[in-house]
Amino acid sequence: MTALSVKACGPMTSIQDSGRFGWQRYGVSSSGAMDRLALAAANALVGNGPGAAAIEFMLMGGTFEAQGGSVRIAIAGAPCAVTLDGRQVLPMSAVSLSAGEVVTVGPAQSGVYAYLAASGGFALNPQLGSLSLQPRAGIGGLGGRALQAGDLLPLILADAPDGPELALDPVPLDAATVRIVLGPQDDYFTKAGIETFLSSAYTVSREADRMGYRLTGPKIAHARGFNIVSDGIVTGSVQVPGSGEPIVMMADRQTTGGYPKLATVISADLRLVAQRRSGEAIRFAAVSIEEAQALARERAEAIRLLPAAARPLGAGLPATEALLGLNLAGEAVDAFAAQP
Repeated sequence: MTALSVKACGPMTSIQDSGRFGWQRYGVSSSGAMDRLALAAANALVGNGPGAAAIEFMLMGGTFEAQGGSVRIAIAGAPCAVTLDGRQVLPMSAVSLSAGEVVTVGPAQSGVYAYLAASGGFALNPQLGSLSLQPRAGIGGLGGRALQAGDLLPLILADAPDGPELALDPVPLDAATVRIVLGPQDDYFTKAGIETFLSSAYTVSREADRMGYRLTGPKIAHARGFNIVSDGIVTGSVQVPGSGEPIVMMADRQTTGGYPKLATVISADLRLVAQRRSGEAIRFAAVSIEEAQALARERAEAIRLLPAAARPLGAGLPATEALLGLNLAGEAVDAFAAQP
């Protein structure tokens, strides 16, 4: 059996894929990668489908050894130093490990989340249609928990595939304004409160994780109180509790809640929220549903074209301008949202 042996990793290192859908009615959130564009890029470099499961790092990296055979891996997302048996690996490139070789992923130099994809994927059993860890439900991942030193991750392929190792231009971690669609309960806020939300800078607090990002900044005025009959929450819902400060709900959110939701972050820009660190600022801008839908189609096409944008190492990378023309800069919407 070919496997990756976990020698060391941070406490929030987990297995994540494109997410677990169709179960929210039963109280199970979608989970999945916090930066799905980065997940798709890592998978494209090793020949996997865009939503295949990968190892997700949060701020801290890890060390892994190939066992039983060779494996091809790639790391994408938050920039971090990568070494293979002490030799530097080029960023956003695939690399093959022979049995016994060790790859080390350093801590994130900026941003928060990075992904390690392995060619062929991991030989783990899906739960409710996904390998994504949902720690509160104790499903997915490896035995319903995050990874830790001593774990063995079996691989589907016995050896690294034939063919050249590939590379992509880095996908920028934009500091752009985060776009939202107002609602569904924007009528629970005063016009002045909505203007405050759209005109102010908010800071990511230390209370930010895969469940939600609590922001600090100017208070948003409620018009009709801050309690509603609990209803559904989606990834990107912006709840505003009695404190008047917004909370952006993320991949491991609860499925229902009783605070009014002022807005929803468009799925293209969820990665911009996810990759903000504690203390960094976020500004919001409203777009229409029609604009969000158009961006969704653009992002779906961009992710579809990622494998074509990858080039063999040493053969020259596509120009940055060409990649930006494919909307890889993080300014479009999630391809997976349209999948059943």
